[in-house]
Amino acid sequence: MTGEPANTTETAPPEAAVAVRGAAAGAAYVALPPTAVDARPAGRPGEATELIAAWPGFDPPRTAAALAAAMPMTGVPAWRVYLDLPAAARPPAGLGSAAFLETEGVHAYATAVRRAAESLPDVLAALRRDLGLPDGPIGLAGFSAGAAAALLVLAAGDVPVSTAALVAPVVSPGRTARLLEQRAGRERAWTAEAAELAERLDLGTLAPRIAERDTALLLIGGAKDRIVPPAETTALRDTLRRGGMGAVEAATFRMGHALAAEPGTEARPPITEAVRVDGVLSDWFRERIADLDAPPAGETRADLRPVRLDLEHAARHN
Repeated sequence: MTGEPANTTETAPPEAAVAVRGAAAGAAYVALPPTAVDARPAGRPGEATELIAAWPGFDPPRTAAALAAAMPMTGVPAWRVYLDLPAAARPPAGLGSAAFLETEGVHAYATAVRRAAESLPDVLAALRRDLGLPDGPIGLAGFSAGAAAALLVLAAGDVPVSTAALVAPVVSPGRTARLLEQRAGRERAWTAEAAELAERLDLGTLAPRIAERDTALLLIGGAKDRIVPPAETTALRDTLRRGGMGAVEAATFRMGHALAAEPGTEARPPITEAVRVDGVLSDWFRERIADLDAPPAGETRADLRPVRLDLEHAARHN
């Protein structure tokens, strides 16, 4: 693309299970090759979901590398590509800090989320060239601000998305700021322009457009989340269902907002909450985009144990 930085990659054979790092249309990424031995993408080339794009948040995990370590989704037979949010728009602190009550904080949030969503078509074109993947629908995953960007992609409808699994999506920046005001004991210092930016990113107002998509959607909330209370995700689920989106579910787990320890910028062994979420996301994607009935070469059907996702059971036991 004219004016875009050149795409760069450090490649390794997929069978080596080595991460591919590079930049696609200006977005730095960490890509994990498919290593599942008991499943393959369902459908023919061009129709199968062979790539899942995922974004981190402003809170840990804050980078593509940290999110890949927290949620590797190893058993999913697709490339999992973790994309950094626009670096220039990332604030010095998370959404639970007083920085979000300043105009600069909400500007940074709005810029990152919008740029991530708007640039995805160009990023995908570059990724497919880098990784040798055909056109076709993708999966989406995201955490916090990154999950909000994924929902913006669904609202826009410019990219075919078969399946999305999102953790603690920031449904309403305004309501997130209101909760922060109560904890901080002071009011936000947003300008009128900043308040308008936040209002435009209220995903409740975009729900009718999201509900039009033929996408299986999972929303995960944390019972102890002080930034995005679980009622936010269940309310969004209910709104989408009323809008006609049948394949949408929500689950709540005993966890806070973060999926990694501070500072959440480097790849580190996953914390307990991340392990639980990773297991649910892996099962969700496997059930919806993988062919579990076609064993790889050298195996028989009796060797395979298809995964069935029971959200209610998972929520009760986590």
